Formats: sequence, structure tokens, C-alpha cells
Amino acid sequence: MKKSRGRTGRKRRRKHLKSFMDGVNCSHKLEYIKLKKWLKERGFEDSNLRAAEFWETGRGLMTTKALQAGDLIISLPESCLLTTGTVLSSCLGGHIEKWKPPVSPLLALCTFLIAEKHAGEKSPWKPYLDVLPRAYTCPACLEPDVIKLLPKPLKKKAQEQKTMIQELFRSSKAFFSSLQPLFAESTGSIFNFSALEWAWCTINTRTIYMKHPHRECFSLEPDVYALAPYLDLLNHSPNVQVKAGFNEQTRSYEIWTNSQCKKYQEVLICYGPHDNQRLLLEYGFVAMDNPHSSVYVSADTLLKYFSPLDKQRKAKVSILKDHDFLENLTFGWEGPSWRLLTALKGLSLAPEEFACWRRILLGDVSSARNEQQALGTAAKICQFLIEETQHVLLQVSQLKRDEENLKTQLALVEMLRSEDLKILQKSAEILCNLNLGT
Repeated sequence: MKKSRGRTGRKRRRKHLKSFMDGVNCSHKLEYIKLKKWLKERGFEDSNLRAAEFWETGRGLMTTKALQAGDLIISLPESCLLTTGTVLSSCLGGHIEKWKPPVSPLLALCTFLIAEKHAGEKSPWKPYLDVLPRAYTCPACLEPDVIKLLPKPLKKKAQEQKTMIQELFRSSKAFFSSLQPLFAESTGSIFNFSALEWAWCTINTRTIYMKHPHRECFSLEPDVYALAPYLDLLNHSPNVQVKAGFNEQTRSYEIWTNSQCKKYQEVLICYGPHDNQRLLLEYGFVAMDNPHSSVYVSADTLLKYFSPLDKQRKAKVSILKDHDFLENLTFGWEGPSWRLLTALKGLSLAPEEFACWRRILLGDVSSARNEQQALGTAAKICQFLIEETQHVLLQVSQLKRDEENLKTQLALVEMLRSEDLKILQKSAEILCNLNLGT
């Protein structure tokens, strides 16, 4: 008897483990029951998707039936979407219409989210607000010690993102104060910086693209945002293809799959062919084995490998800059990019070859020596970036031990840098073969 019970125990454990790898159904949780009820009241009918927790992607949606290419994943009626139209038809509408200079569509949506969150039980949007993340991992929300560990180009963009939200907050204070008649509490305590940062991240990470006609009460920034409850639980994979957009006939936002998905598996969509730096910047996550990912080489790093004594160095740098060959230089899964090699060939031109720089920029070969030197320098830069990445990964693992509160943020940097290391090691291997070949 004991023996057979042990076997079923093992079986059950295996089954439980498998279900956890596939996804643990969460649709019985109160917040999702309330959300589905709320969506149903607004005309959303769906029987195939369930909220679930997944091992790799976290919270997402699983399908209860197999999906084939060409199947409709989800169709969310217009009445469920949160747009600037929603904001204008709320009690904020009159205040926005009167305010000069006009607010941006983005600020209008941020203001609405903060106001509805503050309203708590009284908000008709409460079932949606309850399933939104309480905190985000966009670079703007990362701690300074974590930002320091990001690759140079991303570090700069993270700083810019932070500054942009601070600037939005500073420039919106007078508008927030004008809303005082709507609230019993001080608007200063409701519309504080952390509330705006949360609202901005909600829109930046979760919005779908939906063009709206320009309204006079808004500034000239494009009005292209819509928050889509439930639909925004769908996670990203670079390896799937979907077709998405607003269907004028059905007045619904629809997503159609071009891939297959097995029963009880996570339904994944593609947010676009983004590399990991862009995914982290815009959405606050990193995709493993992302085919679109690459490691950026800054102009400073590039120029370290060329002698300042080269009389033509200044002219070469100027030519590369004018023809936009000092930006977006990368190593990818296929090795150094054509742009990176072209920049290296331009900087490696011997004095007697300098006159043929135009040919180099068009992809022609100047000389075997020039090709060899460009490949050799690419290998050195690749090696330098490998060592730099390994050093940062060491710092990350030490910080993870010492700073318990930064664990989630550091895990993101670790994933990003580990992917970078894989790409650089692959590039080093390719370059080694190319150098041996020449």
C-alpha cells in the first residue's frame, strides 16, 4: 500500500510541476472574477482565455483550446477601452477643455488614472485598476545604483526617461492645482510625483496603438493611446507573429494570430521586432534568446582603438558622423553588423587609400590590409566588451547578496547582461573564424 501511494505522490508532484511549467490557472482569484464580470457588463464575451501565472513570463493568458494560424485571439469592444474620449466624458472633461495651454493626450490619461485610483471603491474602473501592477521596472523607476550597471546607451536613455517624467511633473503642477474643486483632499497629495510616475509607466508599458482624431482641447502631440483591460495581460515573444488593430466594422480592438498555440499554453503576442534594450526601456522586461537583440558599441569605445596621431583621424570621424556611421553600431548573433565593420574600415584607411572613402561607405573593398585591420579591431572591441560585461555581472551578483530590496531590479540587469554576453561570445567566435579565413 505504502509503495503505490508513494508512486501516485510522485506522479502528482510531476503533474503539479508540469502544470507550473505550463502555467498555473489564476482565473479563480477574486480580482480576475471581478474583472471578467466588469468586462462582460461592457459587452466582452470570451470563453477561451484564462489568467495564469507562468514560470518564465509571470502573469499572462493561457488558452483553453488549441489556436491555429489565422484564429482570432481576442476581440475587445470599444466600450472596454480607456482613451482620451473616456477622460473627456468624466468629471475631468470640463476642466481639461478650459485649461490653457492645452494638456497633452498623455497627461490627460495620466491624470485620469491617478484620479480613478484615488477614488478607490467609487471608481467605475476599479476592477481594471486592481489588476494593474503596483510598481514597474522601467529604467525610470530603477534605483541609481542599478542604473549605473546598465550598458552605456541604455544608461543615457534611462536618465532621459527619468528627466522627462520629472519635467512632465514640474510642468503639470499648475494644471493639477486647477482640479482642486473636484477633491476634498489637497491635489498636491493626490497628484504627487510617485503617482504620476506610476500612471506614466502604466500607459507607456501597457497602451495599444489607436489613432484618434485631434481635439482642440489637447496639445498637438499625437493622440494614439488606448488602455485595453485583460488584453494587456498578453505577454511578448519575439518568435510569434500577430495582426492587431481596431476593427471599424465590429468597433473592437482585435488580435489575430499567425502562429499555432497548443491547448493550455500561454498565448503570446509580439510587441514588435525590438532588441532587449528597447524592451527594457519601453516595457520593463528582457526576452531570453531574443533574435533581434544586439550589443551597442559607443563612438567613444570605437575611437579608443585608433591612434590620435593619425593626421586624417579628424576628417575620418567627421565623414562617419556626417553619413550617420557613428550611431547604431552593434554586435549581433551573426557577428559585427555591416555598419560597425564599415565604420571600422573607414577609420582603418591608410593615407594613400583615404580618397576612396565613398566606396568604403557603399560597401566596396579598399584593400586586403584594410579588411584585415577592420576585422582585427572588431575582435579587440568584442573582447573588451566581453570583459566589461563579465565585470558588471560580478558586481550584480555581489549586490544581489548585499541589497535584498534591489533583487528584482538587479535580476533584470543580470538577464540583460547575460544575453549581451552570449551575443558577444558568439560574435567573438565568428570573428575568430573570419580572421583565420583571411
